[in-house]
Amino acid sequence: MGSITIIGGGLAGCEAAWQAAGRGCDVTIYDMKPLKYSPAHEDKNLAELVCSNSFRSDDPTSAVGLLKEEMKLLNSLIVETARETAVPAGKALAVDRSRFAAKITEKLFQNNNIEVIRKEITELPVDSKDPLILATGPLTSEAMADSLSLMTGEERLSFYDAIAPIVESDSLDMNIIYQKSRYDEGPGDYLNCPMDKQQYLHFIHELANGSCVPLRDFESAKYFEGCLPIEVMCSRGVDTLRFGPMKPVGLPDPKNGKDPYAVVQLRKENIEGSHYNLVGFQTKLTYAEQNRIFRLIPGMEKAKFSRFGSIHRNTFICAPEILLPTLQMRKNKHIFIAGQLSGVEGYIESAAMGLLAGINSARMFSGQTLIVPPKTTALGALVVHLTESLPKRFQPSNVNFGLFPPLQQKMPKRSRGGFRSEQALTDLKVWLEEEAVKSGSRNAR
Repeated sequence: MGSITIIGGGLAGCEAAWQAAGRGCDVTIYDMKPLKYSPAHEDKNLAELVCSNSFRSDDPTSAVGLLKEEMKLLNSLIVETARETAVPAGKALAVDRSRFAAKITEKLFQNNNIEVIRKEITELPVDSKDPLILATGPLTSEAMADSLSLMTGEERLSFYDAIAPIVESDSLDMNIIYQKSRYDEGPGDYLNCPMDKQQYLHFIHELANGSCVPLRDFESAKYFEGCLPIEVMCSRGVDTLRFGPMKPVGLPDPKNGKDPYAVVQLRKENIEGSHYNLVGFQTKLTYAEQNRIFRLIPGMEKAKFSRFGSIHRNTFICAPEILLPTLQMRKNKHIFIAGQLSGVEGYIESAAMGLLAGINSARMFSGQTLIVPPKTTALGALVVHLTESLPKRFQPSNVNFGLFPPLQQKMPKRSRGGFRSEQALTDLKVWLEEEAVKSGSRNAR
């Protein structure tokens, strides 16, 4: 009878498999690990998180918080498992990345409708008519990227994404560092390294003059604005970091009750709190320079790094020219593209596109009409970004309310998030009811 094929076992591929299998379809996931690893991966499990362990804000009145709520209504594997493996992170949803990947892998292996094959696929099949989901992620291999480029007739786009370092908690000086989440009463979930003005100016001077890993001759840096390397932000002005990842507002030092001049925040990497991630410190500094410069941060003078930051190529398609709103390729409609490869940015956004691709591949397999979420929802807004943006200006984007349709009524800024969230969830529930009627499946509810 055939099955749905998914190439790539990252967040998008795993979510797509879960959605399609939940609708009664047989699914085969191909993932090259552990036979082969990309430069940024090291865990044999599926759904490995690389850049960070954070799924960002969990506030349902924020765009990304709303997206999680929508995915929850759609029985999202990624959102469910993230909550099961969460670590304290204030108002954000962060996970123990090892437990998260292990649990996703376990759930997929236990699903009778899903088969996982450890094998690298380097070429897109053109003859098959069964649905296929390409979810190979931002580190798509050269061979697969070449195959995709030949199929689309378009030059693939690429930009560079950087990874933040991780430190061992027992190497930190807790006589200097204090625990607090921004604006929260009590100890909070973040560790904070305070800087006075002199320390800050010295730090950014060394950062600005640090040695970086050079790009190769044929490469050109094309960074995603939402995930800039710390040294690139530093180059934009002396106070750029103080108004960005090193913003001290709402983090008074308990020693004097005052906000520091600048602050570096550390977020738990695991439940035990044995390792911490430097929040917003994605970097392309050489390892030696990271070891030297980041030890200038107060409280990190003797820091031991379990992982240094690094830089890697991210590949994505020019979605407005290639994709339909159903996430099908325009010229090869049995092929769906999901995850960061489709042109979204962020873990949760990638999983969301996998979710939609999984739903629509299952509907195609069952001979049903494919569907597109309402534009008033976070899911729909991302689809609009992918398929209605100007191709010449297209760049991957996180979900944000700027992607949503304009509001039809004036209201205070503080009320807009709540209004959009209520409207989106109402519209999504109606959409779900319609899908359930069309498909006759309880799994769509």
